[in-house]
Amino acid sequence: MMDIVSVPGSQIIQIARAAAKHRDIAFLCFGESDVSSPASARAALKRALDEGETRYPDVRGLPELRDAIASYLTDLHARAVSEGQIQVVASGMAAISVALAVTARPGDRVLVHGPVWPNILNAARLRQTEVTQIALRGNGSGKFTLDMDELSSALPGHRAFILNSPNNPTGWTATREELEDILALCRRDGVWLISDEVYSRLVYSDARAAPSLLDIVSDEDRVIVCNSFSKTWAMTGWRVGWLVLPKGLRDPVSNAVEVIHSGVAPFSQRGALAAIADHPFVRGFVEHCATGRSLTAKAFSGLDRISYFVPDGSFFAFIRIDGIQNSLELALKLVEKHGIAVAPGSAFGPAGEGHIRICFGLEGERLGHALSRLRTALKDV
Repeated sequence: MMDIVSVPGSQIIQIARAAAKHRDIAFLCFGESDVSSPASARAALKRALDEGETRYPDVRGLPELRDAIASYLTDLHARAVSEGQIQVVASGMAAISVALAVTARPGDRVLVHGPVWPNILNAARLRQTEVTQIALRGNGSGKFTLDMDELSSALPGHRAFILNSPNNPTGWTATREELEDILALCRRDGVWLISDEVYSRLVYSDARAAPSLLDIVSDEDRVIVCNSFSKTWAMTGWRVGWLVLPKGLRDPVSNAVEVIHSGVAPFSQRGALAAIADHPFVRGFVEHCATGRSLTAKAFSGLDRISYFVPDGSFFAFIRIDGIQNSLELALKLVEKHGIAVAPGSAFGPAGEGHIRICFGLEGERLGHALSRLRTALKDV
């Protein structure tokens, strides 16, 4: 084996590759819906291609898209966001990678709460940082919380803390009060706060969005907010995301983006510009996910050994199965014997062991069939 920097492989990809060998598989393991991207976005992309918009874009992002994102966030949150704070990047994962590239140096310590999407951990590892974790705490019923005393004790000595709310995989969604506490602790210790808010619109209350650091952050705070078109607008394959940066840092960060991926395809950005103005699509997609959430809650009610708390945000169900010590082994068994692909809880770090994660952002009939199959399978586990 050549001497390269490497990171652990994704257990979710391992399950997907095992499932791809079979014909009749119900896929619940990926973090994406089966809803098509907005028609408005698809039309705008086609128009951009027909008009020959295929050359290098402004590495900061199309000016019109930067303006639109800033206006969208200003309307959604309590504090104004300016165009000069917006950096367009190639996906939410690129946003996290860029944020780490400009804040963390080799040997720095980066704190992450778990369970969490494994790519976040690996992005920090690729920066050759020392990654430490604190666990979101379950209360026995499947509900998770972040212990502020534990965070306070763990935070000193770290360069950055990566927050993900609404959380993948648990659906935990920080309240405004919790965000205020987290921000105060990061201010106390001079720690960069990198906030992954890609599921911010997938909340199931009367609120238009989950509580955000953009509601409370000041100009002096070391806060970078990451977001993406992938989830809210069902545009996972488009690879368009953005960063909200402290004032005055956008151009230095753009220099790093130039080195990392040299900007985002202009035709994809044209599609994103159309999508962000498509408010009916967002409302419809949240309703679609809410239906899947209700179907999932019904499917897991009354099952022995199952602990499941209906999530406040995201489109994931994170299900604890009492007595399971190896969730990867269970997930492989579900593929081979029951024709269903789920994400093993261990894919999200040690705090996820004993769980499985499914995505409920699927069309009702398809989701109902998959849930029925999974419910039957779990009775035999």
